[in-house]
Amino acid sequence: MHEPYTPPRPLSLDSRPRRPSRAPAPRLRSEDLFRNTHELIIEHQGEEYRLRLTRNDKLILNK
Repeated sequence: MHEPYTPPRPLSLDSRPRRPSRAPAPRLRSEDLFRNTHELIIEHQGEEYRLRLTRNDKLILNK
């Protein structure tokens, strides 16, 4: 005879695996980045990305 199915118990908050805590993300002000310009070039893993500030004060990132 088979035993009746019993669903697994949910993990309690204390028994869940813990992720390492992350430091808060650095905060940069766009005014500080875009002094006297409307475009920045960001190098990432050998590639160039352009961060532009539009006339409507929106940010656009292009590869």
